Amino acid sequence: MINAKYLPLAATVTVFVALFLVGGMMYRNFLSTLVLGHILADNAFVIIAAIGATFVILSGGIDLSIGSMIGFVGVCMAVLDQAGWHPLASAALLLCFGILFGAMQGYLIDFCEIQPFIVTLAGLFLLRGACFMVSLDSVPIRHEFVQTFATTRIPLPGRGFLTSSAIVMLLSLAVAIFIAHFTRFGTNIYAIGGDKESARLMGVPIRRTTVMIYGLGGFYSALAGVIYALYTSSGYPLAGSTTELSAIAAVVLGGTLLTGGVGLVAGTVFGGMILGLISTLIIFHGSLNSAWIMISSGMLLFGFIVLHRFLVGSFDLRGSS
Repeated sequence: MINAKYLPLAATVTVFVALFLVGGMMYRNFLSTLVLGHILADNAFVIIAAIGATFVILSGGIDLSIGSMIGFVGVCMAVLDQAGWHPLASAALLLCFGILFGAMQGYLIDFCEIQPFIVTLAGLFLLRGACFMVSLDSVPIRHEFVQTFATTRIPLPGRGFLTSSAIVMLLSLAVAIFIAHFTRFGTNIYAIGGDKESARLMGVPIRRTTVMIYGLGGFYSALAGVIYALYTSSGYPLAGSTTELSAIAAVVLGGTLLTGGVGLVAGTVFGGMILGLISTLIIFHGSLNSAWIMISSGMLLFGFIVLHRFLVGSFDLRGSS
């Protein structure tokens, strides 16, 4: 019998496989590694951001600054490229900035006892305003490394391949799984999300852990910004708008409870791929406009919320985490 804590993940994987099979029945050549590779490539930056958001949501928090961080990192990389910086050097600098910015938000949340929604909403406005302070226009990234990044790929059976974006995403996933399930820090995240006061009584360092959680979330948001900038070969001050909502949706579709304490990082990847698969199915259809992507995603998200409610009421998910 399947462990109760894996039920949300099993539901997510089942939905993904079902949608993929439906696509295969509707469209010729849909069931291929080529389509799968494109889904991973096109949604890599959203999935990376969602992985970071998973840690935050597992702790019972929320991060609304994700999209603004993506836009800020991208426009800064583009401006630094024009100043002669190598993209990897500017990426390293901005990843450090992402960690520090996220850690600052985590510190404010715990020290000032302010709701994460408010603190990260302020972060959203702050970073988006900073984007326009850096540049008002789209700025291209012309360094030759961008072309190398775009053309580097690993072939898959069939005609498919993994792009650099997808490879970075998968490596990020492996690191996240290790952190979440094989470290004391990961255990502390689940403990805080399950019951913060009980975690405090058990000796979990709440403030330090909270700062580290949001610092880790900031790192993944900044990494998503780096990948997006390299993927589009540009920086744009409005880039990443509403990406935080897509990331949160991927986390929920992946089986993580918004109340915290329950979920698996691996589920978030499938949640992000479901969103990408819906977009791909509608694009393949041809006669439906982009509004149906949002409508379908919203309906599916609502269904998963109801499913989570049923699973929590029927099984001891928190106790089995």
